[in-house]
Amino acid sequence: MSAGQSAISESFVATLKVELVHPRRFPSRAAARSAVFEYLEGFYNRRRLHSSLGYVSPERFEEFGAKEVTVA
Repeated sequence: MSAGQSAISESFVATLKVELVHPRRFPSRAAARSAVFEYLEGFYNRRRLHSSLGYVSPERFEEFGAKEVTVA
């Protein structure tokens, strides 16, 4: 893994912890696993604004296409 990939991974894990894990207590690993899946598929990958996409959501980025969204 390159330094850039490591930084991206670390940033993602930090975001996951702040937004999902630390504010909650899970009754089981299965409940935590389910919550992480729901967070990833329902919010992070669809609606959350991503700096790498010019601060638009992945859904909007795909909807309008890369040519209409300025990526930093």
